[in-house]
Amino acid sequence: MDRDRGRRLTHPGWRLLAPTDALPSGAVGVRTRLARTRLSRGTSLTRAGAGAAIALSLLGLTLLLVPSLGTEPPPPGGVVSSDAGQRIQGFGASGAWWPNDLQHFSAAGQEHVARMLFDPSGLELSQYRYNIGGGAVGVTTPEKVAPTFLTGSGSYDWSADPGGTAFLAMAAQHGVRTLVGFVNSAPVPWTTDHKSCGGALVPGSEVAYASYLAAVVAHLHDVDHVTLSYVSPVNEPDASQPTCRQEGMRVPVSQRAALVKAVASALAKKAPYARVIADESSTVASQFLPEAPHWLNAHGATSSIAAIAHHTYDYPPLPVLRQVAQLGQRFDKPLWASEICCRNERGFGYQFDPTMTSGLWLANTIWADLTQAHDSAFDWWTALSPRLGCNPVADPGCTSGVNPLGRNDALLYYDPAAATDHNETLYPTKRFWALGNFSRYVRPGAVLHQVSGVPAGARAVAFESKGTWSIVVIDDAPVGTPPMPLTLRIPTGRALSPVTAVQTSDRLDLAPVPLPRVRSGTVTTSVAPHSVTTFVFTPSPRHGRPSTAALNGPGRAAGKSGGRANTVQNVRTARA
Repeated sequence: MDRDRGRRLTHPGWRLLAPTDALPSGAVGVRTRLARTRLSRGTSLTRAGAGAAIALSLLGLTLLLVPSLGTEPPPPGGVVSSDAGQRIQGFGASGAWWPNDLQHFSAAGQEHVARMLFDPSGLELSQYRYNIGGGAVGVTTPEKVAPTFLTGSGSYDWSADPGGTAFLAMAAQHGVRTLVGFVNSAPVPWTTDHKSCGGALVPGSEVAYASYLAAVVAHLHDVDHVTLSYVSPVNEPDASQPTCRQEGMRVPVSQRAALVKAVASALAKKAPYARVIADESSTVASQFLPEAPHWLNAHGATSSIAAIAHHTYDYPPLPVLRQVAQLGQRFDKPLWASEICCRNERGFGYQFDPTMTSGLWLANTIWADLTQAHDSAFDWWTALSPRLGCNPVADPGCTSGVNPLGRNDALLYYDPAAATDHNETLYPTKRFWALGNFSRYVRPGAVLHQVSGVPAGARAVAFESKGTWSIVVIDDAPVGTPPMPLTLRIPTGRALSPVTAVQTSDRLDLAPVPLPRVRSGTVTTSVAPHSVTTFVFTPSPRHGRPSTAALNGPGRAAGKSGGRANTVQNVRTARA
């Protein structure tokens, strides 16, 4: 989550990594551009050869995370594996804590937000995380208040969170497949310091706290007609948030099994349509990997959960993510990457970067979580934030540039002074559009297939669903590099037709680009540098050309699937 800590999260064993160990960083792009410029003078190199030479030149750099550029020429073409991987649960983001502000937007402004997040014209998120608040007792940051339904007398006030429940209902109404309730802190009757931050879950309170959670889930279902399919009883059990800038509650490793079993039992009785996910540890290497096996090994723990969830705030290298996959295999449970945000060029910290540099980082992070950790779900931290680090009314251009005062915590941003200046404009980032390359076109139930043999400096991953293939290609090459020739062989005995090709880049926002050529299962195309491109292929009809619906892709029109025409509209009100 968006921590306001005095320290920056770093991996305790951070070191210079081999080229295949790490994801690209912003600094790498600069050095790669310089290297390729030098290589282009007085010689003619293929893109693959240039990539290999660049990788060799980067090995001499110190204290730098190096992209996976190969040192050997790649094979003639990429290959989509015929081996099926995990089934995708979905892509999402949370509703913390922006609904507190946006409940004061106009009805048109609120609906516009919902369309941007949940409709096919926007991200078409398939997951949405609702924050079941602890009451924010002791929390000192007003924008991070998380109301609780539990009153001091032990009864319930179901009107306590109007903003949060309103956008939760919008997510349900717009057809979001998976709704998750997550908790940063239990209400104060069950915290050791009687606050919503800085304390721990009271030992022995697991059953009472679980009963409360089940009551919330049941009320949302029975009265509000909103079904939470999953509940996370403690988000980041290692982080009590002692500075009290937001909610947090520590749950020791020794208490986690008792908690998940109690919540699973309470849900089975009151809300049998909901399952438990856990434990959403903040970091992979120092917390999740060493701690999760202890509570998962407890009798009845694994049978009480539907998925093992983790955060990745140590921004782990690929070998560490592969250990996550091994843990999931060991306990035979799906894995979810349920929260990440806030990376700058050094790690976790302050920065507002709406550019393609951050967009590519997010795309590479999704690729790594899905292909290396074998996560079935990917959730960004929060969908919206006011933390631009600038005044968009006084300086409209500030929303398109990098500054050190804001936060890379959201996908969309809004004016922090919207309550007084009534500016309801939404400001999208390239992270928003890059996530859309996955969330729009990789729908729940799709099966992942690894892709190998793509040119140096690129990554790809494929997904298959009922004969339809979606392939996402990430090209980390800097702007100005020639387009990357790409050949991919898809393991299918059926003829395929390309129906969708959309790209996010420095100049495009999920905009249509030329369709690739397909012959006998082999795709031939080129990809622009510094971009994320999604291709969709459907089985060709036995006779004639694909139908108009097929050409437009599943559930969306090709002419309306992206681009500047679909960029966020300005919505302003003239309130007194």
